[in-house]
Amino acid sequence: MKKLWFQLHWFVGITAGTVLMVIGLTGAILAFREQILDALNPGVRNVAVQNAPVLSPQQFAQAARLARPHERVTSIILYDTPGSSARIGLAPPPGERRGETIYLNPYIGALLPELQYEGFFEWNERMHRFLLMERDTGKMFSGTLAFMLLGLTLSGLYLRWPRRVWDWRTWLTFDTRMKGRSFLWGLHSVAGTWVLVVFVMFTLSGVYWAFDPIRNMADGWMGTLRPPREAAAPKPKGDKPKKIEPADLTASWETFQKNAPNWQMVFLRPPERASAPLQILWVAKDAPHVRARSSMTIDQQSGELVKNDLYALRPVGARLQSTIYPLHIGTYFGVVGQIIVFIAALALPGFGITGWMLYLDRRKQKRIARAERAQFAAGALPAGAEDDPVLMAYASQTGQAERLALQSAAALQKAGVAVHVHSLEKLTPPQLGKYRRALFVASSFGEGEPPDSARRFARLLQAAREELKHVQYAVLALGDRNYAQFCGFGRTLDQRLAFMGAQPLHPLIEVDNGDAGALARWGHALRGLMGEGAAAAADVALTAAAGDADYASWRLEKRVLLNPGSIGLPLYEITLGGDIGAGWRPGALVDIWPGHYGVEAAPRRYSLASVPQDGSMQLIVRQVRCEEGLGLASGWLTDQAAIGDEVRVRLIANPSFDAYQFPAPAIYIGNGSGLAGLRSHLRDRVLEGAQRNWLIFGERQREHDAICAGEIQDLRAKGFLPELDLVYSRDVTGGGYVQDVMRERAAELRAWIDAGAVIFVCGSLQGMAGGVDAALADIIGRARRDQLADEGRYRRDVY
Repeated sequence: MKKLWFQLHWFVGITAGTVLMVIGLTGAILAFREQILDALNPGVRNVAVQNAPVLSPQQFAQAARLARPHERVTSIILYDTPGSSARIGLAPPPGERRGETIYLNPYIGALLPELQYEGFFEWNERMHRFLLMERDTGKMFSGTLAFMLLGLTLSGLYLRWPRRVWDWRTWLTFDTRMKGRSFLWGLHSVAGTWVLVVFVMFTLSGVYWAFDPIRNMADGWMGTLRPPREAAAPKPKGDKPKKIEPADLTASWETFQKNAPNWQMVFLRPPERASAPLQILWVAKDAPHVRARSSMTIDQQSGELVKNDLYALRPVGARLQSTIYPLHIGTYFGVVGQIIVFIAALALPGFGITGWMLYLDRRKQKRIARAERAQFAAGALPAGAEDDPVLMAYASQTGQAERLALQSAAALQKAGVAVHVHSLEKLTPPQLGKYRRALFVASSFGEGEPPDSARRFARLLQAAREELKHVQYAVLALGDRNYAQFCGFGRTLDQRLAFMGAQPLHPLIEVDNGDAGALARWGHALRGLMGEGAAAAADVALTAAAGDADYASWRLEKRVLLNPGSIGLPLYEITLGGDIGAGWRPGALVDIWPGHYGVEAAPRRYSLASVPQDGSMQLIVRQVRCEEGLGLASGWLTDQAAIGDEVRVRLIANPSFDAYQFPAPAIYIGNGSGLAGLRSHLRDRVLEGAQRNWLIFGERQREHDAICAGEIQDLRAKGFLPELDLVYSRDVTGGGYVQDVMRERAAELRAWIDAGAVIFVCGSLQGMAGGVDAALADIIGRARRDQLADEGRYRRDVY
């Protein structure tokens, strides 16, 4: 039973509880509504106290008619507090429920300034009571939420019911030294106990007002059931409404003062007809709360008292009903009660936040538990193995280094060696120094640079002064010999570790495009960390390439030349059809397997130019030409394959070029086929409704190379590209490159970055990417550029 209630508690808490956070916040704002309004409007509802008599209701009515000659006075509210202004209610305009309230100086009757900020509190009240919906619909929703809050309150009490029921410390205190989930649970449950009574009061009063059947039933129990309202008879139509002179209130006021000498607040309702009686509600100075109102009916013609209904003489049920509103807002207990209600209302968002944190932590723990169960099923480590774990760290741009690191860690673990796997993105030199043995799988980016995720670690390691003489290490460096700085980051990392005193377990191993021989040497180095028996039996199978099972069959559906007549190589939009499945994130990559050249061919990688919602996979492919002919994959996709042919593809996550995790402006910079990665992001932004985007894109000639021009102009027309710079380097007029535009618009670029913008760069490594990087460093400084990269706000997909 307790498990069922727990499931209901968290489910309602993370659904209805999210809306209850809004109701709690608005309730907290309304708790001190009157005091806040008075503080924001000095000299309106209270004026400086004068040594002069306060005007009578008749004088206030006359002053109101002079200030608003064409409007009828429907109410006069006076307070006995010195300096308190008279509040005059005016008849509402046709079709509206409430009229305007004006304020008059109590000593001279002068019209005081209009009350400011009241509209804000009225909006909060509508949100609090009706969730900004139509009145009847909103009441139903808020009443349902009140029921749910009552259920959360009572189920929470049941779930935390302690064994030592009579120990007040168990109920009302918790150990502040607790951390993590224990701290959150203690805070959530104990705070819930503190506000339990107030929440029950909130919910019961909320349900009472929300549902008329419940209210009528409760009123019947209390003996205060009101007769149904009758519709007012329609007024006869005429050319002009008949003007009725209001009665003089002087005699009635004298009668009231004789019968209520101890009044604190009085509410007069002058009727439209002078012959009708005057209705007065009033609160005595010794009243238990602000709604303890007595009523009086006085004949306006003679000033005779017709009826005097004193609050103290009313039945118990009627007095009980009058306490509902003061209890709900806390005024029943004065300022102390208001403070309690304010804190309890603010606790609702607190419960929502801690509830969500507990829920997410529970899900995280379940995932960890599943992983631990899987690890246990695969084979437990020997006792004591965790006392000396091996660090397996990786620096990956596209996922290859991460994959090899995980393969290596799995091989070691299978041999009984404890392994801690970490990305260099979060690792620091002091953390590295805690290990005796450390292995690194390091990709290089561009011309020997560290991957974007490893830039921070590279800087920290370069500046570190730690002694690493106790550390033994090995580096597997991944690279491509087509670049001048082959395995540049791996080499730099190896040299720096040696300089800091670390001892090499194995000489640096360099891998050229997944070379199997180099990976075999790395496997031999891994065996050196295993025991003799385990090393002899270990099967260390490492591969940088994905298996055929990772590829899916798609088909070539469409091929469109994007730059006819261009002086550059042809650029095609390739559309592939297949099973979208779980889809992909903006900025993702795809490996194309050129199987028509045989199994020895390596896959070619492209940036995706579409989002899953497009229903197809689109690429922007530059046709490569060389002495031997067309490029393997590009030539096949753009020329040789027939429409309908099978294409073997594999989706590759690209975390370093994924969408930013928080809402922020975005700046997209690229050239040529790099528009593919930028286009997927822009289409995703359109789906999210994010409009603050800036595209800086370069090509050769506007006449022939304005690729995807129609789509770009459509985005601009719809407001999704408020900033757009298209630059064509070979045009007679204009010319230049994207980095030149960045320098020309340096002030705007800095303003966007200061506003939290994220920069995405996609395109050619040679020329464009380096030029953009240098321009960005010149505009905001190298330190700020590196900071953006560390924060994930400078993201690149260059090749």
